[in-house]
Amino acid sequence: MHSEDAIAIRGRQASEPEEKGQSCPRLGSGGDKRENSHSHNPLLTVPRVSDMAHSWRLIRVYPCFVCLLLLQSRSPSVTAGPHQSEHPRLPSLMPHVPLPLSRSHFSAKTQLDITTHCNASCFHKGEDVDKGRLTEELAFETLYADGSRTLTTVDVYDDDGDIDLPGGSHNAPSVPHKRTRRQIYGADGRFNIRGDHFLMDYPFSTAVRISTGCTGVLVSQLHVLTAAHCVHDGKDYVKGARKLRVGFLVPPSVNTTKPGQAPPKKPFVRWVKVRRTRVPKGWIQGPQEVSMDYDYALLELRWPHRRPFMRLAVAPHADDLPGKRIHFSGFDSDRPGELVYRFCPVEDESNDLLYQHCDARPGASGSGVYGRVWDDVLERWERKVIGIFSGHQWLEVDGENRDYNVAVRFTPLKFAQICYWVHGNKADCSQD
Repeated sequence: MHSEDAIAIRGRQASEPEEKGQSCPRLGSGGDKRENSHSHNPLLTVPRVSDMAHSWRLIRVYPCFVCLLLLQSRSPSVTAGPHQSEHPRLPSLMPHVPLPLSRSHFSAKTQLDITTHCNASCFHKGEDVDKGRLTEELAFETLYADGSRTLTTVDVYDDDGDIDLPGGSHNAPSVPHKRTRRQIYGADGRFNIRGDHFLMDYPFSTAVRISTGCTGVLVSQLHVLTAAHCVHDGKDYVKGARKLRVGFLVPPSVNTTKPGQAPPKKPFVRWVKVRRTRVPKGWIQGPQEVSMDYDYALLELRWPHRRPFMRLAVAPHADDLPGKRIHFSGFDSDRPGELVYRFCPVEDESNDLLYQHCDARPGASGSGVYGRVWDDVLERWERKVIGIFSGHQWLEVDGENRDYNVAVRFTPLKFAQICYWVHGNKADCSQD
């Protein structure tokens, strides 16, 4: 049984849909403890008959549980066999000597959400890449805690030593669009994550706050992925990036300072300073040319944390994700102090973006978008980060104007870049 499904099934702490007239009750704690580890296989956890009987009784009283109960029957099976698509070859990034840059002015204003417009000129599927532009966009800036900066240019090679790699981007710049943002689609499908068991349970425990107002996801003991626009507007770093910090939620029961003192109602946030920040050059091209394709950044902490983190993977085609579903948890601005979880199917995809209608509000930007990816080494389905939630985009293709919430997908090239940022070499980078 999956932790996400357990929100409804196990009833340790019910989530609360915000649709008017509908609410799910808070239930008492109970049930077995689940291991907080990224290597834990939730599919091997078998529910007890008494638990399932209790869950079915809940359906008669609380209809809001029905939709999530159905998820369990559609969840991937450990006997489903290996992933149908072959893993793409992972390229190598060959960095050059970092070049010193002038110190940042930190003049940009923080923008918690962005909206762009894209038409057929920037919506690409499977086309060849412009190799010169590719190496330019995969170069990256490094911002240090003292405000100094460096630029690192790179060469990109496949296993044969040639720069001939599919899956990159040559998208034309997205043009800012003035139409009203539509980030909630129909009934609000988000769920608040509450209670010690859920807040500290994997995968919810991998979500962290960014001091500029966004969300991030733990991808190693020292590193956090977030959206680039949370720290940089395309021209300069935002004011809050000068003293950037990452916030770890501490459950209410742990945040009790005196014996006998009642625990606070909301989690406490423990802040950790960021040592350095890395942003792809594909994002740093000026605000008039901002494209969501490279809306991701990696933060390196001053010291390691002890929580489980989620591993990265190249984003598979949506059809290869069980139910075509993606998931992410973030700190939406309309629910202050709450961690909010949601899931939905991918509606469309391009070389670099995942188009979907997962409900989200400002503050959720930078959330780690994950799916269940078949792990050839472990021979089981594993949750892995396959993208970063960016914002909203109006897409005009074949004369139709559609609006989506958008996540940056990790192509083999982006995976290689982020993996180099984390490990500093290819040897420690692999799909599994």
